[in-house]
Amino acid sequence: MNLIELSIKRPVAVMAAVMAVIMFGILALTKIPIQLTPDVRKPVISLQTVWPGAAPAEIEREITNRQEEVLKGIRGLEQIISDSQDGRSRITLEFAVGTNMDGALLLVSNRLDRVDGYPDEADEPSIRTASSEDSPITWIVLLRKPGNDRPIHTYGDFAIDVIQDRLERVTGIARVNVYGAALDEMEIRVAPERMARYGLTVTEVLRVLREANSSVSAGDVDEGKRRYVVRTEGKFERLDDVRKVVLRSQRDPATGAMARVTVGDIAEVRFTSKEPTATIRFNGQPAIAVNAIRETGANVIEVMRGVRKALADLNETALRDEGLRLRQVYDETVYINSAIDLVQQNIFVGGALAALMLLLFLRSGRATLVVSLAIPVSIIGAFVAMAAMGRSLNVISLAGIAFAVGMVVDAAIVVLENIYRHREMGESPAVAAYRGTREVWTAVFVSALTTVMVFIPILVMELEAGQLFRDIAVALSFAVMLSLLVAITVVPALSKRLLGDPATDDSGAITKKRIRIPVLDDFASLFVEKTLEFTRRVTKSRKLAVTVVGGICAAGVLVTVLLMPKLEYLPSGNR
Repeated sequence: MNLIELSIKRPVAVMAAVMAVIMFGILALTKIPIQLTPDVRKPVISLQTVWPGAAPAEIEREITNRQEEVLKGIRGLEQIISDSQDGRSRITLEFAVGTNMDGALLLVSNRLDRVDGYPDEADEPSIRTASSEDSPITWIVLLRKPGNDRPIHTYGDFAIDVIQDRLERVTGIARVNVYGAALDEMEIRVAPERMARYGLTVTEVLRVLREANSSVSAGDVDEGKRRYVVRTEGKFERLDDVRKVVLRSQRDPATGAMARVTVGDIAEVRFTSKEPTATIRFNGQPAIAVNAIRETGANVIEVMRGVRKALADLNETALRDEGLRLRQVYDETVYINSAIDLVQQNIFVGGALAALMLLLFLRSGRATLVVSLAIPVSIIGAFVAMAAMGRSLNVISLAGIAFAVGMVVDAAIVVLENIYRHREMGESPAVAAYRGTREVWTAVFVSALTTVMVFIPILVMELEAGQLFRDIAVALSFAVMLSLLVAITVVPALSKRLLGDPATDDSGAITKKRIRIPVLDDFASLFVEKTLEFTRRVTKSRKLAVTVVGGICAAGVLVTVLLMPKLEYLPSGNR
């Protein structure tokens, strides 16, 4: 017993399978991450090393060149791009497509460990993988409330310790960046005239401070059964610790008295804020900007819900006491929701138009219902495949679903029309359903298979373009293959139950007469008549046939050349 015969004899089992597909599809739809565009992973690793106050030439000589020297031999590395700026070195490593980025990241980290002797003021290099989803999903500004006159940039430590820490604890947030803030620092402002009086130099003061601000192990002492580790603690913890550092001491040979010069004698020691490197204003008010970047694969809608809750908590607690407030100025979910709603609207409108077109041509409400069932079953079932393959719900995948709405009914129409033809030949509903489906199932299978074959190169392509359009290939391919399954199981099963008996004349003979729509049918009949007449004329004359074929091909080439649009990677649009 083949699948077609089984579906006709077991319609309840077919309906149960359809309900199971729909339920699993709805469940998968609730689990699929929602975002604007698909995750596109680029085989790129970026390094950044900060050396405050250094000139680009020093950055290049002391940092960039030395890092490039140890990184150039990494397996799979195709290109190194470096950029040396004031106080900052950036190196971008581009790897071959298909490179294991976890292994590459480990190799880069190990190679960087070979670089020693960084300048004392330089920070450790930071490593991260770059990708398209590194764009922030939200921007937030920190503003002062009326009556708060403290400079906004002095809240740098507060923004990092409180705001950044709270937002990074939101589920799905990978990184939070703070801009326009200045961190607190300890400042030693020396008086040149006092240094000259004691014969000190800035270099000597720096050397003494570095030596004093250190903790050194002094060995161990064995005392009976006990062993004591001796350690000298010299880290600065208070401003007075810095002020009391002895820069120079000298004994008077005559009196034996000691004279000491401390940091407090020649300098003013205080806590202050660094000079801000960027100034941000929002609607004319000084501000600190904060953005949040989501984790790969996280549901943007759920993440943004957590961000909004965190902002509300901060505004009601910590920020209220400081005279500050947070305001969200950009929310990616607004555009995501509008874009997804628009595509969903197009899917429903397209499905309704497809059903209307079926009704116009089939002239049967029951036949239209049978074919239209292929749309929700195939579309909802495609969500199961998307969830199983780790895809997301975005404008690309929804576009594939929208395209599939019109394609999933093709196989069902062919099968149903052939079944109805057998009914008009006088066969019973069961026999007509079986024979009508069996005769055309290979044709609809090949038709569906050719559609899927088109997308196989995209499914296996590792390039960025392949990753970008993989969602549309997955959605459309699985929807079309499900429509084939629906056409050879659901359509014959329902046709046996729902299709009415064909029309008969007074003698009881079956007639092919259907409901007539005056204007539409008149135009359709005229179109068919003229088309067949033109076809007969072309097939009777070889010269005319060659002329028509050549003219159509030439016209196609001419139109293509004249109307060829501009070529670009992705369309540019205004949100």
